[in-house]
Amino acid sequence: MNEEYGTYLVTQEDLAEGRSTVEIVEAAIAGGVDVVQLRKKHATARRRYDLGWKLRRRTAAAGVDLIVNDRVDIAAAVDADGVHLGDDDLPVSVARELLEDAVVGRSVSTVETARRAESNGADYLGVGAVFATSSKDVSEEESGIGTETVSAIADAVSVPVIGIGGITVDDAADVVAAGATGVAVISAITAADDPERATRTLAAAVASGRDRR
Repeated sequence: MNEEYGTYLVTQEDLAEGRSTVEIVEAAIAGGVDVVQLRKKHATARRRYDLGWKLRRRTAAAGVDLIVNDRVDIAAAVDADGVHLGDDDLPVSVARELLEDAVVGRSVSTVETARRAESNGADYLGVGAVFATSSKDVSEEESGIGTETVSAIADAVSVPVIGIGGITVDDAADVVAAGATGVAVISAITAADDPERATRTLAAAVASGRDRR
């Protein structure tokens, strides 16, 4: 795993203003994104697989990590760098057995679940939703947990913490200053008029947040 997961794009094509996921990812790569997560929850396994291979070719050529949301089987099939798991997915320990050398990320929203995920072998934690958002499927209790919880979780674990959920260029630095390694975004890149420039601006905000620690 690249320890500098500063800018992390989570794909969602219905927010792309008519552009394809491949187009958005290519622009983000040109802008210097560190990692791309293939997230296409309501697509068939075959469609995720086909898209996964398209993204794998592009991310591999650029030295950018590709993570698959939810599906360990598809992560293995497209030779992704890893998988990101939520509450309803396979346990981290099982994913680790199936994907021995891959990165395994886990969504958490509390210190308790963060510590458990780390002890079960998670390589990094997606913490959120930091701010209220309609792009990520989260319960009311997990929405808008704030930078204070990000800080508490970062202090409680030794693996990288990635803030996610409602994060924009304007508040990304605050999330990183609170202790996150980086930020994962959907709309901030995908819905931007210029996704390449948006990625560069986001990276600058992350660097600013690190300088404030």
